[in-house]
Parts: sequence; C-alpha cells; structure tokens
Amino acid sequence: MRVYLRYAVKETLGNLWRNRMMTIAAVLTVAVSLSLVGAALLLKQSAAQASAQWQQGTRVTVWMQPTASASEMASVRSQLASLPIVKNCAFYSQAQDYQEAKRILPQSEWSVLKVSDVPSSFRCVPTVPSNAFVVETTFKTQSGVLTVTAPEQQIREMNRAIRILQIVFLALAGVLLLSATVLILNTIRMAIFARRREVSVMKLVGATNWFIRIPYITEGFIQGLLGSAVAIAAVTALHTWYPLHNEFQLDTAALLGTNAVVLVVGVVVGSVGSALAIRRFLDV
Repeated sequence: MRVYLRYAVKETLGNLWRNRMMTIAAVLTVAVSLSLVGAALLLKQSAAQASAQWQQGTRVTVWMQPTASASEMASVRSQLASLPIVKNCAFYSQAQDYQEAKRILPQSEWSVLKVSDVPSSFRCVPTVPSNAFVVETTFKTQSGVLTVTAPEQQIREMNRAIRILQIVFLALAGVLLLSATVLILNTIRMAIFARRREVSVMKLVGATNWFIRIPYITEGFIQGLLGSAVAIAAVTALHTWYPLHNEFQLDTAALLGTNAVVLVVGVVVGSVGSALAIRRFLDV
C-alpha cells in the first residue's frame, strides 16, 4: 500500500510538472468559470433576500377624494378590513397627509394647498405583493376613491432585470465549466498518450485499471481543487469589498455555502474529466 501511494504521488506530481502549461491553463479556466458560478449564486441569493425585504415593505395606498363622505370612507374601511389579501391598513387623515406633503413637496407647492384640498388615505400592506393589483382593481372605481397607487411595478421590473442577469451569468459559467472540463480531459489525454506504451505494459504485467487510473484522476482532482481555491478567493473578495446596499448584502453563512458549492463543483469537474479521459486508454 505504501509503495502504491508513493507511486501515485510521484506520477501525479510528474504529470503536473511535465504538462505545467496545460495545467495552468486548466486551473485558470476552472477558476474563471467557478468565479462566475459563485458570483451568480451570490447574485441569486442577494436578489432573493432583497425581494423578500421589498415584499415586506410593499404598500398599496387607497387615496380618498377630499370631498368623500363619511359613509364612503366607512365603506372602503370595512371592505379593506374584510379582504383576506390585505394584511393590515393604516388610515391617514387629511391633516396627516397635509403634514406629509409639507415634508415632501417644495414650499412653492405645498404653500398653495389647504388641508381640505388634500386627500385622506388608507395605506395597506398586502399579504403578497401581487395582491396589490387586486386591491387596485377592486377600489379604483369605488365611490369616493380618488386613485390607488402601489410600487409593485417597479419591484417587478427590478426582479426581471435581476433574473436576466442571473441567467446570463449562469449560462456563461456553464459554458466555461464545460470548457474547463474539456481542457482537463485533453490535458490528461495528452499525458496518457505520451505514455501509452507504458500503460500497455502495466496492463500486460497485471496492473489493474484503478492502479493506472488513480494518478491521473488525482491530477484532475488537484487541478479542480486549485481552480476552486482561486475562485473561492475571488468570490470572497467580491462579497467583502464590492459595495452592496443593505438589502443585497449577504451574511457569512451565505458566503460559506456558496464557497462550498464552488469547491465541490471544481473537484467534481476535475475528477470526472480525468476519469473520462483515461477510460479509452485502458483497453489493451
């Protein structure tokens, strides 16, 4: 067993050194592709986190006519309270909305307003953001209602843009991962082709397939491992130094999970690529 381990280590290191330029190319290809995979995973998790926070803050506002009667106000209030798609509502009187207008609008605009000109409002949080459209459709033609507003459209557009970025990153990462696998496969094939007679002799004297296979699989494993290490450093640097808004900033657990995926994928790509490369040379 000790002799075999010594042989495997010697052959692995020898193959890596003899094909060092191809090894460096394979490692860098794996590193670039896995960095994109890690960045795409971080982006996906950041988008999911931001989307959850946006959903919690999604609000639909039912603006009442300044001249709405007490019965119209009571009708809208009771309907909102009875809707299962509305989590909760807060009523803002005309005086409260007037004070808010003073904080938001420039003086030249709010100074010409009177409290009686400002609409009162019901500010509601739907159970899910998509229900904002249902509330809007239900109340925009209601008697005494001026208009209904909701920020759902902006959130939907932001989510669509993030999904497109995710698809682009994952597609590019997938292509580069395939390229890395092919490059590792060709590197191992070149090493085996140069020593095909030696492999044939080893087979003829009784060496098992696994005895011959292990050094080459280990070579691919090391290439994938080195590429993963570089990718993990790049992903960690992106997470640490790239300025993200609080809604997008992920915690350490998310980073560790992403790095674990990057490590496993890199090792699997290297090992599987090597195993596929050597299989055809074992038939003597």
